[in-house]
Amino acid sequence: MVVNGARLHPDPTAALWWPAERMLIVSDLHFEKGSAMARRGHGLLPPYDSAATLTLLEGLVAKYRPARLLALGDSFHDGEAFARLSRDETDRLTALSRRQEMIWISGNHDPEPPAHVGGRVLAEYRCGPLLFRHEPQPGRATGEVAGHLHPKAQVRGRGRSVRARCFVTDGLRLIVPAFGAYTGGLDVMDAAFRPLFPGAFHAWMLLRDQVHPVRSSRLAGTPMDA
Repeated sequence: MVVNGARLHPDPTAALWWPAERMLIVSDLHFEKGSAMARRGHGLLPPYDSAATLTLLEGLVAKYRPARLLALGDSFHDGEAFARLSRDETDRLTALSRRQEMIWISGNHDPEPPAHVGGRVLAEYRCGPLLFRHEPQPGRATGEVAGHLHPKAQVRGRGRSVRARCFVTDGLRLIVPAFGAYTGGLDVMDAAFRPLFPGAFHAWMLLRDQVHPVRSSRLAGTPMDA
């Protein structure tokens, strides 16, 4: 995958690896979403989403050994999420954020993590040809890498349909899928994506242990499918 000249590697876990910068990027961790939903009476979800998200992230850091870890916003589900983490989860998160340079991009859900966790908190971060922010800005945004929309896509063929989280890019802009264990998704054919990708694009779908690029013309919901 190439975005504004930067060669990026989409990982099947929904993380993004930038080899030239040794940067690992994840978006929308939503720590403690499960406990927030339980408090609001939205079902009895097992309270293990934060631990599962941390385990997956720890594995990626061990795999790629990044010089920089960038969390692309909405790392915590709400203002009290950090306080609801267990002591073990808090210690693991702190150790993880101090293992390499850590950058927390501000999201629309999350507050700043406590200072002892480590890392810098920024609204945006520019590195070479790429600009990292949480919410994508409508219109032309060359080199923008954002999260927020939790993209997913659906493709039909041979009598069956497959739906999965995805990266979505037209080569100039990239929207990263949500990484958190309890995060949902918004179909890339939804109207919210039209101002961002008015022309053709690719959905890099997370299928099993691989990432498959699919042209927008092949996605369910396009005019060709009508």
